[in-house]
Amino acid sequence: MTPDLIIERIKNRHAGAVLSTKVEFGEGTVSIKRGSLLDVCRFLHNDPELYFDFITDICSVDFIGQEERFEVVYHFYSVRHNHRIRIKARAPENDAAIDSLCPIWKGADWLEREVYDLMGINFIGHPDMRRILMPEDFAGHPLRKDYPTEGRGERSTFDFIPDID
Repeated sequence: MTPDLIIERIKNRHAGAVLSTKVEFGEGTVSIKRGSLLDVCRFLHNDPELYFDFITDICSVDFIGQEERFEVVYHFYSVRHNHRIRIKARAPENDAAIDSLCPIWKGADWLEREVYDLMGINFIGHPDMRRILMPEDFAGHPLRKDYPTEGRGERSTFDFIPDID
């Protein structure tokens, strides 16, 4: 199925959820309202014509200074049909949260934890929302654009120089 047909199918089923669409380099992207994420994704997974059975990646973008600062980007693939789609949803800084896709794709588990750890976006309903890359006591989220490039001054777990007393 072509990206245009996949997008049309999503728009026909979830017209009120779709904010924008585009096709570039042979891949489709659909930006949706974050409150519609679970419904749209269940449709992507369960519709026999689409059957996106594999979540390949979740990443995020920091649009510092914009009302909806954070964008979460999902990449899906259908092994059965050999097609792809990208879904985007945004969240404001004062409510940096979005529904977890773990109930639909178990593979979302570590991907969501990585986005949480590095960008600080909370995934509502995630079964184990905790850091995955940074130490538990690490201050802040290092991929945010306002995170100091020199760090926050705390000793890093990754600093392997031993203390000499």
